[in-house]
Amino acid sequence: MKISARNALKGTVIDVNAGPIMASVKVDIGGGHVVTAIVTAESVKELAMAPGAKVYAVVKATEVMLATDDD
Repeated sequence: MKISARNALKGTVIDVNAGPIMASVKVDIGGGHVVTAIVTAESVKELAMAPGAKVYAVVKATEVMLATDDD
């Protein structure tokens, strides 16, 4: 796989919760960190995403926002 995005995190699928249209996929990226991606149910089927599958969580964003609690 070659991709231009620089934020590709290698991991293992630990949970898939698929609805009729969208699915939530949890990926263990190591160090106790889990990334959750919302993808189409069709993509889950096409990519054969299931617990134990090796995947890359590719993050591509044009902005990052930070927030704090009003303490």
